[in-house]
Amino acid sequence: MLKNLKIENYALIESLDIDFTDGLSVITGETGAGKSIIIGALSLVLGHRADSKVILSDSGKCVVEATFDISAYSLQEFFDTLELDYFADTIVRREILANGKSRAFINDTPVNLQQLKELISNLIDIHSQHENLMLGNADFQLNIVDTVASTSPEISEYRILFDQYQEQKRRLKEIEEGALRLVAEKDYAEHQLKQLQEAQLTENEQDELEQELKLINNSQEITENLSIILQSFDNEEIGTISVLKSASHKLHKLHDYLNRADEFAERINTALIDIKDIASEIEGILGNTEFSIERKTFVEDRLNIIYSLQQKHRVDTISQLLEIQSDFEQKLNLIENFDEEILQLKKHISAIETELTKAANTLTNKRKEARTTIVDQTERMLHDLGMPNGHFDVDFKYLDGFTSSGCDKIEFLFSANKNREPQSIASIASGGEISRLMLIIKSLITKSKALPTIIFDEIDTGISGEIAKKMGEIMKKMADNMQVITITHLPQIASKGGAHYKVYKYDTEEKTMTNIIQLSDNERIVEIAEMIAGKHPSASALDSAKEMLKAQ
Repeated sequence: MLKNLKIENYALIESLDIDFTDGLSVITGETGAGKSIIIGALSLVLGHRADSKVILSDSGKCVVEATFDISAYSLQEFFDTLELDYFADTIVRREILANGKSRAFINDTPVNLQQLKELISNLIDIHSQHENLMLGNADFQLNIVDTVASTSPEISEYRILFDQYQEQKRRLKEIEEGALRLVAEKDYAEHQLKQLQEAQLTENEQDELEQELKLINNSQEITENLSIILQSFDNEEIGTISVLKSASHKLHKLHDYLNRADEFAERINTALIDIKDIASEIEGILGNTEFSIERKTFVEDRLNIIYSLQQKHRVDTISQLLEIQSDFEQKLNLIENFDEEILQLKKHISAIETELTKAANTLTNKRKEARTTIVDQTERMLHDLGMPNGHFDVDFKYLDGFTSSGCDKIEFLFSANKNREPQSIASIASGGEISRLMLIIKSLITKSKALPTIIFDEIDTGISGEIAKKMGEIMKKMADNMQVITITHLPQIASKGGAHYKVYKYDTEEKTMTNIIQLSDNERIVEIAEMIAGKHPSASALDSAKEMLKAQ
């Protein structure tokens, strides 16, 4: 339950510190006194959007701090998971800075807004006047049925399958679209691949052919120069080989007179061996430099094919052409495999659909089981709230396709008058009827969710008199099992509270401020009398207030 609320520098509130009790608490105050400001501040603790405009002064920040008694709720695991300190009295704080940024804390440990919302969703629900408008919304109605039906496990299981189904449908669409694109490109790919395959390209072929063509084009010059070199080696009188042989022979003769003669002779003999090897290799080259016209034509034609393919595909090497060839081969293989892949994927989707249908049917059945409870309790409470002929129903339509919430379209139907068929709440219910229906719905929801605290922000709009009294009695009964705080402008409801708080404005020298106090028994009498008769209530109004409080 909410034990304490502190607010600093929020809107018209400079500093506020108020303790709350269990049971039913009522908050009253004149129109414009600032009741909605307190709800707005509390909504920050719930993780709602922050705005620096709410900061009252230039002090730097606005702070809202709420203390909850969570001892009766199984939240230890939540705190352990987030590595937060667990205390029976847990403090949740939100700070709004002047630059618009905000910070959130649980027991003085910083947390993000999602973590804050996760905790608070288990502790408190604020019903605003805006929520009355939501009663006609189909998603809101479905959420109400799911809450009463306690379908969270079934919805979680269904959504796992639904996400798989959506992902596989998306993948199938991508593959089918890809297949269509590739099939459109198939003829082109086959033609390009055929040209590349017919070329029978090899990795180093271009370099080898270009080198060979250089040899062919310069064969005469090569032959002439190599022949001259070979002749300079082999001339019997002045050839290099003959001269070196003679030098070696003469050095051997100097063996007895020159210590290094044998060394020099050996070095000359080594050079002689190298020159003979060179001469032999030159002879081999000369024997192979007589290229035919046919060979030259073949090399040129072959290179032209390579150059043409490179120009066509805008690349510079055979390696790149071979990569392109491989890409075309893979693309055509993909086209051949698409039919099988699509077939297998459709089978997989069909299997998921079967499981998804089962999960959706389980959801539908559980919702329909809850329908009886919702309809019976709503109609009974409508009668208690002054609509003896009120009729309520939950209409189910089974959708053809899957949605994230199942296959059900749910609509709340309502009729306030006898012999009138129930119609959509969105189109026929009045403001007062909506208020009563929403209180009934909230009563059903809180039983199912077992929330510690619910706050009603003027849920009594559009009602008065005996109906207001009965609404107060319902809230009081709800408060037997939870903390209920209601903001009201009706004395019939205000008199039902175990604790009564008043919001009021006061003026300082510089500005108008808002504050809240808990009223004493005598102060309650005066406040309720003023709600009945206005300022300066008569003795009769005071007596009526006493009677109302006594009857509660």
